[in-house]
Order: sequence, then structure tokens, then C-alpha cells
Amino acid sequence: MISKTKEEALKKTFYELGIQESDIEEKFILSKGKGGQKVNKTSTCVYIKHKPTGIEIKCHDSRSQVLNRFLARRRLAEKIEIIKKGRKSAVFKTQDKIRRQKRKRHKRAKKKMEGKYFSQEDSGTK
Repeated sequence: MISKTKEEALKKTFYELGIQESDIEEKFILSKGKGGQKVNKTSTCVYIKHKPTGIEIKCHDSRSQVLNRFLARRRLAEKIEIIKKGRKSAVFKTQDKIRRQKRKRHKRAKKKMEGKYFSQEDSGTK
């Protein structure tokens, strides 16, 4: 289900951040929501807790327990990376990039609206 390259990349990230499998407490919970009777009968929801930091992650994005396990571990790694690296983390950089793009769009739209507003005022006074 999950490619070897993605698993190896996650293991590498765990190693770089100093996350050990023994530090992770994992539980499987019954999922809720879309998916019909199958979802209600199987434990596909994954709950992970990182003991040293106390970070808790709950993932039930897919109907597959294996995929949810992988996604929960990836989210845990991202959160720990933000804590350890702060502004230098890859996650923070992507969020900051999106924030800057939205700010530019907002400024452009505001400038455009001001131009329309002033041009209407000028034409109305003549």
C-alpha cells in the first residue's frame, strides 16, 4: 500500500529527529463516519502518543489501517520537527510561503478595489 521509498523517508526523518519506536504508544480505535458498516466493525482509526513530548495524533483519513498508521506517524514527525527546528522546519516554510502568497493576493485585490472606487468617485463629480 505504501511505497518503500516513503517508508524509508519516514524512517530517515524519525532518525534525524531522534524519534524512537519505543517512545510511541499506539492504539487502534473503531472509526466513525463515511464508509458504511465495514468502517463501524473494524479498528482502522490510529491513535499515537509520543511519550517524551506528550503529542497525541489521531488519524482516520482512510479505510486502511496501514495507511492511517503511516499518515499518523508522518504527522507526528512534522509536529516534532516544528517543535525542534522552529522557523527552519520544512513544514513552517511551506506554511509561510502560502501565507505570503495570500497576503500578495489580498494586497492586489485591495489595490484593484481602491482603483475602481476612486475612478467611480471621479466620474460621478464631473
